[in-house]
Amino acid sequence: MFREKVTSERLILRVVDESYAPRILEFVIRNKEHLAEWEPARETEYYTLAYQRQLIMGDMRNMAGGQLYKLWMFKSDQPDSPVIGSISLSNIARGAFLSCHMGYRLDAAELNQGYMTEAVRCVADLAFRELGLHRIEANIMPRNEASLSVVRKCGFQPEGLARKYLCINGKWEDHIHMVLLNEAME
Repeated sequence: MFREKVTSERLILRVVDESYAPRILEFVIRNKEHLAEWEPARETEYYTLAYQRQLIMGDMRNMAGGQLYKLWMFKSDQPDSPVIGSISLSNIARGAFLSCHMGYRLDAAELNQGYMTEAVRCVADLAFRELGLHRIEANIMPRNEASLSVVRKCGFQPEGLARKYLCINGKWEDHIHMVLLNEAME
């Protein structure tokens, strides 16, 4: 159902298995402080190899069930590139809805280089053309201007404010509901 590997101009986006757990662990440890402001609070066990393996196995089950499409980001010009981020389509719904949520994160050392905009465009195109989805939703905290800039560049439009939408770093945070529609389905 899902492609195992997608490429863009500068990126390789790939589905991973448990063998990638050490590289993903390096990414989450390297970006612990950077991502803390934007993600749920993490327990100490999150930063262990065993826990990262469990997360990958859970992702693989959800992908097999068609509810998730998660890709990890690598630079295409470096064959053994470290993980520089991830992007996912979650809560994939079929039927009359044909919708999903998009989430992403990027290594602190790779900010402001256009990688995430490139990845969002690539995955949105794939969601519409190959997965046949009609709607992609991204929920972003109002103070996360960098993330809002990415989705705006990719054509997402605001649909409103979801108050106290997600518990991020131990606090219920408002999120701007951004949406990209598959114009080919109109």
